[in-house]
Amino acid sequence: MTGAAIARDVVVRSADRPGDLGWVVQTHGEVYHRQLGWETGFEALVARIVADFAGSHDPRREAGWIAEADGERVGCVFLVADPEPRVARLRILLVTPEARGLGVGTRLVAECLRFARDAGYERVDLWTNDVLASARRIYAAAGFALVDEQPHHSFGHDLVGQTWSLPLT
Repeated sequence: MTGAAIARDVVVRSADRPGDLGWVVQTHGEVYHRQLGWETGFEALVARIVADFAGSHDPRREAGWIAEADGERVGCVFLVADPEPRVARLRILLVTPEARGLGVGTRLVAECLRFARDAGYERVDLWTNDVLASARRIYAAAGFALVDEQPHHSFGHDLVGQTWSLPLT
């Protein structure tokens, strides 16, 4: 698939088709291992997030999206309720390497925030790592602000985890 083909036909849709959730887990594991050397603990984290969503999400308050280019999955993002009332969490944003630079991540985050506003959330938080520079640029452009950083050792590496937040009111 060429970049020109991707740019012509990108669609963001609900993550509700057979295979979507498995694709999210597998693709996260493969892409992050290939690009950052992350171990299977990261894939296990994504699998838990996806399993929790699949098992008990409230479709009025929580959703997942898949970006497709020419009918092939190239990205995803999820919005889930936080334990704190009126707060949502943006989770597991991913854009495959072949679709990067085409605005897919920006479109996924915009859809996530539109849904959060419509669902009545007052704030959206997310957790990421400082090495994910492209994702951090998308979050900052959407209005998120960095509110906390903590070093941690996860997925076989020393990382700096970051919490970002966006008030919606």
